[in-house]
Amino acid sequence: MPPVDGDASRLTPSFMREGLLARLRNRLFHAFFLLRRPMTLGARAIVFDKAANAVFLIRHTYVPGWQLPGGGVEAGETMVSALERELVEEGNIELLSTPVLKSIYFNRQASRRDHVGLYLVTEFRQTAPKKPDIEIAESGFFPLDALPEQTSPATRRRLEEVFSGQAADLYW
Repeated sequence: MPPVDGDASRLTPSFMREGLLARLRNRLFHAFFLLRRPMTLGARAIVFDKAANAVFLIRHTYVPGWQLPGGGVEAGETMVSALERELVEEGNIELLSTPVLKSIYFNRQASRRDHVGLYLVTEFRQTAPKKPDIEIAESGFFPLDALPEQTSPATRRRLEEVFSGQAADLYW
């Protein structure tokens, strides 16, 4: 039976609709932040479990691939307090000591105004495994030598820089 006018969504597979909605939502977030604050600043963490030689990664519902946890710094917030907030929101992870700032990057893929501070977190506590929600589809600790296949290239570069001792790039 052909779709009734206004029911074109039946012609588009659900995975395509979801991908389009995710991209649209991502662009709307960036447009909103561009209007709200001309330069954006984010904080991300390499949460490193030394005993397991593993890092904590997240998979967002709106961006493909596995990534380091973190997010935007709000007005009146320090980078560390933003990182603390994001780690609790995205992984139920609490900091037990001050994280170490490893580098600051220009994220030209997001916009001409986006910068990201990368921190190393080695003293932390995860209060409970993170359950999937509207923002985080999956999360977990992964051994450095067995990262998920879909780990983002930027995440792989950051891990290589920090754990191999190579110089940090200027760009995310």
